[in-house]
Amino acid sequence: MKANKSQIKPGKIFIICGPSGSGKTTLLAGLIKGKKIGKLLVKSRSITTRPRRTGERDKFEYFFVTEPEFKRLLKAKKILEWTRYLGYYYGTPKGPLESKLRSGRNIGLCLDLKGARILKKLYPDNTVTVFVLPPSLDVLKSRIENRCSRTNKKEIARRINLARRELLAASQFDYCVLNQNLRVALGKLKDIFLREINT
Repeated sequence: MKANKSQIKPGKIFIICGPSGSGKTTLLAGLIKGKKIGKLLVKSRSITTRPRRTGERDKFEYFFVTEPEFKRLLKAKKILEWTRYLGYYYGTPKGPLESKLRSGRNIGLCLDLKGARILKKLYPDNTVTVFVLPPSLDVLKSRIENRCSRTNKKEIARRINLARRELLAASQFDYCVLNQNLRVALGKLKDIFLREINT
């Protein structure tokens, strides 16, 4: 007998947040690649106005739209949260996320502080937030500088200052995971995910 739609347990939104260089994107990718968790968690696809890079496919890595289209969707309240980065808009489309939740799918997202707060407020019963902590500010600074070797010094300084402010918000999250060792941090993240979807 097929389950009635009303009997399907809604999915959960699993948000990973942290400063640039904390490893949040790598951790989410590792979580989704896991044999067991990969069947239980799907990555949310953002909508963006940035141009497609070589090899990227529309509706696969991102939903690619023009800036006027993005603003139209924003005005129509079809984008849940958004940000502007390096001149391009990025946002979480409402339709695909809510469709997955209704069908019982769990959704993984990497978001900034503002986006995490918005989704937590919109879906308080379905959202789990995790903040990824670097081993220290010096390590984080080194990671940012290594990642942004081709970026100008002003941009690097901006990211480091933003990281300092973001670290102060860690206590607002449901969980904090220290990313000193990637394997250990991923293990802790898996434990959190499995605990939360079974409650």
